[in-house]
Amino acid sequence: MKAPIRVAISGAAGQISYNAIFRLLSGDVLGHDQPIHLVMLEVEPAMKFLEGVDMEITDCAFPLLAGRTKTFDPLVAFKDTDFAILFGAFPRGPGMDRKDLLMKNKTIFEVQGKAIEEVAKPELRVLVVGNPANTNALILKTYAKKLAPSHVTAMSRLDHNRTIGQLAEKLQVAPGAIKNVFVLGNHSNTMVPAVCHATCNGKMVKDLVDVEYLMQMMATVRERGGKVIAARGKSSAASAAEAALDHIRDWFIGTHEVVSVSLPAPKVNPYNVPEGLVFSFPCISKNMEWEIQDLKVAEALNGEVQKTIDDLLSERELAFSQ
Repeated sequence: MKAPIRVAISGAAGQISYNAIFRLLSGDVLGHDQPIHLVMLEVEPAMKFLEGVDMEITDCAFPLLAGRTKTFDPLVAFKDTDFAILFGAFPRGPGMDRKDLLMKNKTIFEVQGKAIEEVAKPELRVLVVGNPANTNALILKTYAKKLAPSHVTAMSRLDHNRTIGQLAEKLQVAPGAIKNVFVLGNHSNTMVPAVCHATCNGKMVKDLVDVEYLMQMMATVRERGGKVIAARGKSSAASAAEAALDHIRDWFIGTHEVVSVSLPAPKVNPYNVPEGLVFSFPCISKNMEWEIQDLKVAEALNGEVQKTIDDLLSERELAFSQ
């Protein structure tokens, strides 16, 4: 029997977590032979709701559940943890400005970053999902100095999956037929879905659709989160959970296919992103390490890439100006 992996989930009583926890414990993510110790972190007022989630975990009788911890203390949650999935954040509501959201969530990720620095293992790997995810990850990394930059990531896999979904519907194929899509930049309305290297059943996507459609698809992916909120009155939950689990599975198991991952930009990178900005890059995973791939984009997208860099710079300035 393998040693248990300790996975911490923040916002554990929330919608996205509810869509993620049970699949995680079923073995779909880390493998059907990998025991898990689940750590559920919530704010103190939500602990009573977490009790209901905890009851359902008991009732599922997961064979891989090696133990679990419920807490509202980040110092407890992050001690000896291997993976942390940070769903917990103030949710974006209808009409809410991203800047307002950033200021509401800044304190949360500052506190968690400090807790990680104090008690976590240096090998801890973090996925930030709570929005604005890229800048929240930057805030957390600023205080969690012990972590390797590439071990603090933000989720762009939802945008990646949305791009694949749109192309699959357009080309009338199963999503698995679409390969080598990636998304650049911020998880915002400036993100840049790129299909320059994408294929559909081995054929180049750019030869199967016209430029007008690609521009329409980019707008659809950028606006999808807001459209979901407008339709259901709440932000994406099931699709966000699926994307987060895709991200963790590929990080842990590895992938030969390009996926989209937001992580702090190294000094030298293919898109001239300022060092340290948490930016979505095309990556593969080997030995639980993300490797940025040097995939050039069409010159026509260079201006869009600069806009998303500027967007992240603006968020960074706002986050650290107060």
